[in-house]
Amino acid sequence: MSKWNKTRFAEHMTENCSREVAKVGNAIIEFSEKHADEISWGRGSDHGTLTFRCNSDFGVLPLFHMTSEGTLNIQVNFLRSKGVPKQVMLDMVRKLESNFLRDYDAIMYDVDTFEPINELFFTSTQIEKFLNTMEGCCYRLRQ
Repeated sequence: MSKWNKTRFAEHMTENCSREVAKVGNAIIEFSEKHADEISWGRGSDHGTLTFRCNSDFGVLPLFHMTSEGTLNIQVNFLRSKGVPKQVMLDMVRKLESNFLRDYDAIMYDVDTFEPINELFFTSTQIEKFLNTMEGCCYRLRQ
């Protein structure tokens, strides 16, 4: 049974992160509620985890995880391992690379890791572009 929920997660994030990180986190929570086919909340005792999942021909796939400690894990390599169509992966990777100015290729980004939100997002435009990328990925995976 899930120990965390939206309210507890948001409160923990507000208490343990900067105002800017909590604002980004809340935007991601709201987006997830609107666009995810499935949201799961963690069961850990130290911090909460939100997992955004999307339906596809490969089953329900997680696109990212966010913790109430202000970190984000984008599931690029996990999606690669599931054989997601090349067009979907190219679109997602190119948009992430241009938004965050970092490489998400299989060599430079060989392991999905939790990144601090304050090191990923510096402007509201970056948040919007990330959310639009996830929305587009969901749309393409559902086709």
